[in-house]
Amino acid sequence: MKMNKTLLSAAVAVGLLSTSTVTHAAGFQLAEYSATGLGRAYAGEAAMADGADAQWRNPAMLTYLEGTQVSVGAIYVDPNIDIEGTSGANTPANSKDFAHSAVIPNFYVSHKYNEKFALGFAAGTNYGMETDLGKDFGGANHGNEASVTTMELNLNAAYQVLETVSIGGGIRYIMAEGSFGAVSANSISQLGVEKGDALKYMEGDDTAWGWQVGTAWQINENNRLGFTYKSEVDLTLTGHANGHGFNFGQPNTKDAGSMDLALPATAELASFHQLTEKVAVHASINWTNWSSFKELVADFPTESVLIKEENWEDNYRFAVGTTYQMTPKLVLRSGIAYDTSAVSEEHRTATIPETDRTWLSIGAGYQWSEQLTLDAGFTYILAKDAKMNESDPGVGGADMFGGSFEGEVTGSIWLVGIQANYRF
Repeated sequence: MKMNKTLLSAAVAVGLLSTSTVTHAAGFQLAEYSATGLGRAYAGEAAMADGADAQWRNPAMLTYLEGTQVSVGAIYVDPNIDIEGTSGANTPANSKDFAHSAVIPNFYVSHKYNEKFALGFAAGTNYGMETDLGKDFGGANHGNEASVTTMELNLNAAYQVLETVSIGGGIRYIMAEGSFGAVSANSISQLGVEKGDALKYMEGDDTAWGWQVGTAWQINENNRLGFTYKSEVDLTLTGHANGHGFNFGQPNTKDAGSMDLALPATAELASFHQLTEKVAVHASINWTNWSSFKELVADFPTESVLIKEENWEDNYRFAVGTTYQMTPKLVLRSGIAYDTSAVSEEHRTATIPETDRTWLSIGAGYQWSEQLTLDAGFTYILAKDAKMNESDPGVGGADMFGGSFEGEVTGSIWLVGIQANYRF
């Protein structure tokens, strides 16, 4: 039974971390919270206040928004990710365009209660994506499918404590679900396992609470600094598991199981500088506490099993953007960002092809009327090629069902977003 549970646990780890091949910030993190920010590569977000969406990155910016404002939009994500490699005795292990496209929606409302106090509500996501390598993938014994979906609701408030200083904070409610699986890459007749049979599959969900705080300092009329911090959020994805790896000969039998997942703490330091009447520059440095992700442990009713040590590293993101007020109604945006990997070369595996990413972004905003502004953004993300080597030898290990895997992930991601901002 312990060997079976270890196999199941490995499958859960594989599924969870397969999502990192297609997410657009480090680890399995998403950055796409608005099309407005997308057009400048999310540079300087904690110091920007274009609309109600500003509270997502820094709740203190609510004090910069007049009246009641509503912001709604969506970003279409089109990943083009390929993997090429070998498994076992030089068996080809390739999969083309295995990351699914997705639409990421968002919704924000802000209300300036008086000259110093403001409230806001936000709905969006910070994590999630879906991959499907296919049952014919040569390394499917190390994982062939994964999906992680999260939805986050915020209730935020901000207060102007001084003429030049504002503070803000909020409560975060996160809903998460995921499914992860692996199939056998070969047949083992003595065990009754056929090629393509489910070795281990698990799905589960959970909800949890978190918090965020932020501050903004208006240095002078043309210069502003912003800082924000989001807490770590602890989830326990609880559901069922099935497959040969859990009950040999009874792959459809479902058993209870769960895995703890911590969404890491993050921080951002940002600046905004109005250089001329028409030109502004903005920049930001983001930090994510991925070093808290040291190991994966699967929990069962009778025991807990250590899957493996991960030893991730803290991630940093550097972004610089520009805003050009071309006409009284038309604003142009651009930006570039560099997102560092959350895992070193020595720890990269087939399930964690984490790598550096470069963002190239452009965008525009048009004031349709005194109340309505329409924004659009476009980004191309170039991911650095990532090599990996995964091996899980021994009795019951993944290698037993198809051998070790060695390969390289390559690809890029296109992002297109639209946003509507209305001021009452």
